[in-house]
Amino acid sequence: MTFNIKKITIPSHPGIYLMKDSNDKIIYIGKAKNLKNRVCTYFVKNQNYKTQKLVEKISDIEFVLTDNESEAFLLESNMIKQYRPIFNIELKDQQRYTYLRLTNEKYPRLLVARRTRIGKFLGDGKIFGPFTQGSSKLLTIGSLRKTFQIRICKRLPKKACLEYHLGNCEAPCEFKEAQIRYEKHVSNLESILKGRDLQSFIKKLESEMTDAAEHLQFERAKEIRDTLQRLGSLGTRQKMENVRDSDEEYFGIRTIDHTVLIMTFRKTNGVIRDSNKFSFDLVADNSFSNFLYQYYTTNQIPPHILVNEMPENAKLLEQMFSKKSGHNVKIIAPSSGKRREMIDLILRNIDVIQSKGADPALIEIKERLALQEIPMTIECFDISNHGTNYAVGSMSRFVNGRPDKSGYRKFKIKTITGRDDFAMINEIVKRRYLRLDSEKGQMPNLILIDGGKGQLNAALLALQSLGLRIQCASLAKENEEIYIPTRKEPIIISKETQAIKILQFARDEAHRFGVAYNRMLRKIKDK
Repeated sequence: MTFNIKKITIPSHPGIYLMKDSNDKIIYIGKAKNLKNRVCTYFVKNQNYKTQKLVEKISDIEFVLTDNESEAFLLESNMIKQYRPIFNIELKDQQRYTYLRLTNEKYPRLLVARRTRIGKFLGDGKIFGPFTQGSSKLLTIGSLRKTFQIRICKRLPKKACLEYHLGNCEAPCEFKEAQIRYEKHVSNLESILKGRDLQSFIKKLESEMTDAAEHLQFERAKEIRDTLQRLGSLGTRQKMENVRDSDEEYFGIRTIDHTVLIMTFRKTNGVIRDSNKFSFDLVADNSFSNFLYQYYTTNQIPPHILVNEMPENAKLLEQMFSKKSGHNVKIIAPSSGKRREMIDLILRNIDVIQSKGADPALIEIKERLALQEIPMTIECFDISNHGTNYAVGSMSRFVNGRPDKSGYRKFKIKTITGRDDFAMINEIVKRRYLRLDSEKGQMPNLILIDGGKGQLNAALLALQSLGLRIQCASLAKENEEIYIPTRKEPIIISKETQAIKILQFARDEAHRFGVAYNRMLRKIKDK
């Protein structure tokens, strides 16, 4: 039984809403600028299938008011992490960015900072970061502990342990001089973790190393040298991890059957450094905007976010990301240039994944011709005229980008006399798909016509008369121009691409097959 929305009072304020099932379990959390306007939309007709399934499970709705939409964004994200409702987008934190913690103990320790589901740090002390994947454990923790003589023992022992004898700790547990120096070590460590004074600190150590060597304190000089090597490695890693003005992250979005597929590329200094794939269902308020906000709660925010579809609340997201990151953030949907090419590349990658291994050239045809689906099956038509007495039609069939010769067809022109290519195209297209439709045969994904705009229109009229909707295009020989119904100007695809080569091959095969049939008929006539 559908929940009766009229039995509850819904506030007309910004905030979040928590939808619960019959077991009082939260199944969906959403946000709204106006709660009443948004929540009521769930209970109108013509919702998509997955939203209907959500509505069927609702037994109660609770509300939490906020002062503004920004607070609603933040609260929604934290609540989703805490309760993990089954209908919400869930992005698992891959911990690619970790944080470090200096404890509040008398002699502080350096640890990896742990967090709860809602992002709250566990334990006391000062938090530093973020650091990228692996750096905190493999480099930062180990090197910094040794460099700054930071203890690792959970409980302070009464006597110096093995770490002291290995030269990794000065044993403040036992020696007063070490206790005095420990505060200075921690102070220097804090400066490095905050990204300050690294170079000046390195210069100071270099001076100390030189002074130790001059005074024949070779063990001390060796210790400082090892420290400098670790700090040099840390400086290089920090330089790589800082957000640069040239850093960009690209998002390609595809929506298929109420499911959104997303693929990301992150570029640093013009080089792709990382890639990820995500998906979520279009249930209730689940949207690309929500996805982006949750994504950047656990990922470093670059100055430029490139998308093929602008998210809702793009300006609000820019403001929130800029405030959180400490630098200006722009969300851009490029329409041309190198950035657009990168977006197109991501979309082709998504299509390759979805098509389970389709030829990338077919995916490029889909993109360039703005087709609704990948042209796994292409049927191409041509007219072969010889004078006014010999005219035939021919059709080649390509499956997965390759000729399927058993599917080739030839047609004697029956209703047209003279040289009227447009009418002949209309006839053979109508005959082909009238028969295929009556036989319940498999329709092609793309009909390709040898010719220009006129031939294309003739084919479209034939399909229209049959009540069929099949994607169509025409390929004109002279300049290899491609015409599609939705554009006045032709499309030009580079002659070097496999996409145009497949279309040319299909066209050339239809032409060859038609010429051979025409020649055969003339030979029979001449006998």
